[in-house]
Amino acid sequence: MDYDVIIIGAGPGGIYAAYELANNAPDLKVAVFEAGKQLDKRKCPIDGVKVKSCIRCKSCSIMSGFGGAGAFSDGKYNITNDFGGTLFEYIGKQQAIDLMQYVDGINLSHGGEGTKLYSTADTRLKTTCMQNKLKLLDAQVRHLGTDVNYLVLENLYAELKDRVDFFFLSPVEHIEPIEGGYRVLLGDASYTCEKCIVSVGRSGSKWMEQACHELDIPTESNRVDIGVRVELPAELFARLTDELYESKIVYRTEKFEDMVRTFCMNPRGNVVNENTNGIVTVNGHSYADPAKQTNNTNFALLVSKHFTEPFTDSNGYGESIARLSNMLGGGVIVQRFGDLIRGRRSTPQRIANSFVTPTLQAEPGDLSLVLPKRILDGIIEMIYALDKIAPGTANDDTLLYGVEVKFYNMHVKLAANLESRHEGLYIIGDCSGVTHSLSHASASGVFVARDILKS
Repeated sequence: MDYDVIIIGAGPGGIYAAYELANNAPDLKVAVFEAGKQLDKRKCPIDGVKVKSCIRCKSCSIMSGFGGAGAFSDGKYNITNDFGGTLFEYIGKQQAIDLMQYVDGINLSHGGEGTKLYSTADTRLKTTCMQNKLKLLDAQVRHLGTDVNYLVLENLYAELKDRVDFFFLSPVEHIEPIEGGYRVLLGDASYTCEKCIVSVGRSGSKWMEQACHELDIPTESNRVDIGVRVELPAELFARLTDELYESKIVYRTEKFEDMVRTFCMNPRGNVVNENTNGIVTVNGHSYADPAKQTNNTNFALLVSKHFTEPFTDSNGYGESIARLSNMLGGGVIVQRFGDLIRGRRSTPQRIANSFVTPTLQAEPGDLSLVLPKRILDGIIEMIYALDKIAPGTANDDTLLYGVEVKFYNMHVKLAANLESRHEGLYIIGDCSGVTHSLSHASASGVFVARDILKS
C-alpha cells in the first residue's frame, strides 16, 4: 500500500482526522487529497473594483481548499447537540460533546486563545423568545472570527505539512475497493491505502452521490434549506449578539406550520458570494479584529424542505431556485424588505437611498420572482416575529439577499463508527449527511481517526 490512510478532502473533518492520526501514530503514512488550493493560495478575485461579482472560477477559493468551506467563515464552533448535525445519534450525546470540546481545545492551542465562549445558559432571552412564539436553541458558541479562524488553520497546516502528505488541486475521481484496502484514482495517477476517509463537505455532495452509486452504498434523501440573508444595522440585534453572539432561533409559521430558523449570524460582518457547483449563492462572514468590522449585522433565514417519494433530488430543487436567481440578477439579488412587502422590485436608486449600506455589491431585484410563495411567506412571517424581540427588524430598509441555499448530501447509511458497508471506508463531515457544522464535522474526524487507531 502507498499509504496506511488516505483522506479525501481537507475540510474540518479531514484536517482533524489527520491531526489525530499524526499526533497519536506518527509512524502511519497518511495522505490528504484536496480538490482546491492550499490555504495561502486561496484568494477570491472579487476586489470590489476591477472584479465586482463572481466570475465562476474553476475552483472556488471560498468553497474549496485547505480548511474547506469553513476557512473563510466567521469561525463559529457551536458546542451542542441541538443543531449542527446528528453525530450524537451514532456515538452518543456525551461523547459528541466531549469531542467538540476537545476540538475547541485544539483551536485554542493553535491561535484561538483569548477568543470568547458564549452560552445560552441562564439567558432571559429564552423567555422573551417563548413569549413571542420563538424558540432559542441551547448552545455554547466559540467565536474565532474569520481572521483568527484563518490563523488557526495556518498553524494546523504548519504542524501537519511535514508529517502528512498533502496533494492540492488533486480532485479524486473514483474510489475502488481492492484486496486489503482501496485505490483512489486521480486522472492518470492512482494511490492505494488500507483505510480511506471521505470528507468532501457540502460542496462535494454531487461527487458523494456518484461515489455512493458506484460503490453501492445505500443513501436516503435529505433536506435542503432555502432562504435569504438579512442585513440590518448592528444596533438592532446588539441585545442578542452582545450576550449570545450566535442565536439560533426557530419559528413555526402560522400559515403552513413550516420551520424557519436563523443561521450563521455575523455581528458587524460582511455579506459574501459563494460558488457551489457553478451556482452563485450568498453567505456571511465576520471578523474578530474591530478594524475589519462593519456597521451591519447579517444572518440567514432558512426554510427547511424535506421531500418524500417520488421526488428525491432535494439538492436539485435548491439548485434550480439558485439558478433562477442567477438568471434574473446575474448572481445574487438584493431587495429592501419594504419593496418586497409592496410587491415591487428594488432599484439601484432605492438601494442607494436606503438607511442600510450594503456590504455586498448585488443586483437590485425582486425576490418574489425567485423564491416559491410558501418559502417567501415563511420568511416574511419570521421577520415580523423577530421584530417583536428585536424591534426594527421589519423596517423598510432591511436588506434581503437571495438566494441562500444550504445543500446537504443524502444521508449515507453508516455503521455506529461512521464506517460504510465497505470495511475500512469511512464517510464523515457534511458529505455524509450526518453533520452540517464546523464543530460536528471536526468531531467526526477525530472520532474516526481514533476508531482507526484502535485497529
